[in-house]
Amino acid sequence: MPKNSSLPVTVRHATPATAPRSLWLLGPALVAGVAYLDPGNVASNMTAGAQYGYLLVWVVLAGNVMAWLIQYLSAKLGVVTGRSLPELLGARLTRPWARRAYWLQAELVAMATDLAEVIGGAVALNLLFDVPLLLGGLITGAVSMILLTVQSRRGARPFEFVIIGLMAIITIGFVAGVFVAPPDPAGVLGGMVPRFEDTGSVLLAASILGATIMPHAIYAHSSLARDRFGATTAHAGDEALRTETSRIRRLLTATRWDVSIAMVIAGSVNLCILLLAAANLAGVEGTDSLEGAHAALAAGLGPVVATFFAVGLLASGLASTSVGAYAGAEIMHGLLHVRIPLLARRLVTLIPALVILGIGFDPTLALVLSQVVLSFGIPFALIPLVVLTAQRRTLGAWVNRRWTTAAGVLASVLLIALNGALLWLVLTGA
Repeated sequence: MPKNSSLPVTVRHATPATAPRSLWLLGPALVAGVAYLDPGNVASNMTAGAQYGYLLVWVVLAGNVMAWLIQYLSAKLGVVTGRSLPELLGARLTRPWARRAYWLQAELVAMATDLAEVIGGAVALNLLFDVPLLLGGLITGAVSMILLTVQSRRGARPFEFVIIGLMAIITIGFVAGVFVAPPDPAGVLGGMVPRFEDTGSVLLAASILGATIMPHAIYAHSSLARDRFGATTAHAGDEALRTETSRIRRLLTATRWDVSIAMVIAGSVNLCILLLAAANLAGVEGTDSLEGAHAALAAGLGPVVATFFAVGLLASGLASTSVGAYAGAEIMHGLLHVRIPLLARRLVTLIPALVILGIGFDPTLALVLSQVVLSFGIPFALIPLVVLTAQRRTLGAWVNRRWTTAAGVLASVLLIALNGALLWLVLTGA
């Protein structure tokens, strides 16, 4: 870092002078990683495995690699600047109408995400306890408000512990079936070769990536990193600069481990969902819905595996809807400079999901349509993230290396193209 004493320095008051053990620095990526295990992912991966067997294994793996880079860039932005992506965008967009327009699209994406997650929780409660979908949505919303109360009153760390605990339940719930009925190793290896079979496989590949790289996770991760390593800007001398440089270096090292662990878990679980379906549900009718997949698992592998699946789906809905509500609040605060209580916001964003459940709309179709809405938001989150982390005036000495920026641009182009293909195929009925 340059030794110019007039350079604004990020001085963290959330990290003590004697930095804690690196293990204690882990957590933000694991919370953001829950977005990669939401009901939309479950539906996409289960359908892909049931309809195309092992064909799209490579898509899950490729999506996970791109997710690692994107989530690391988001976390790095929060660590180095002490500000979230929405805050930085709010500062750059000087015209009020531009901030409002940007917020509107981000808000719609966050609400679509929340819709999928509440519906997933409601479906899981229906599968486990035969709870009506509308009541299940209310219960899911109520539990998410309790989790958000933990974040509001107790801070980032307790919230992380709760979400990580739910992630453990998700992992067990979705992975258990693979050990009961292992996939074919040759089929798995064959699925690592990039290829498509028909238009439907392209649509599912885009759906998998759309459910994996989610805009709200990008916004949320920078905010989570900021909350854990909160910062103020001050001027300092050379010694403080050296201390701060060492601290940021350590935080970024821990962040790389954090993101790696989170993506290994999320990628493994998503892969296991696809493999479970490929090995046991291929060609089975009705597996294009969560209820149908649950029934097929119960018939083929027994009620225990089906129950584990439903429990994992419930934990997925509860955890991901809490993180989604957190992301939505940060988007509003960063872009509109308005902060409303998380619980009040939770009530407002819960209404669309309850309406969908109340009128009897097909839950699985609602999940699919929510993924389409997410496709609109991908460019608005990805492009600014790559641009800001490539700017020296934003990150100073921690600016991206050229190959990192090139990889970010490549990932953005691929994801935007595939999401565009998803939109085109859905809108044209192909």
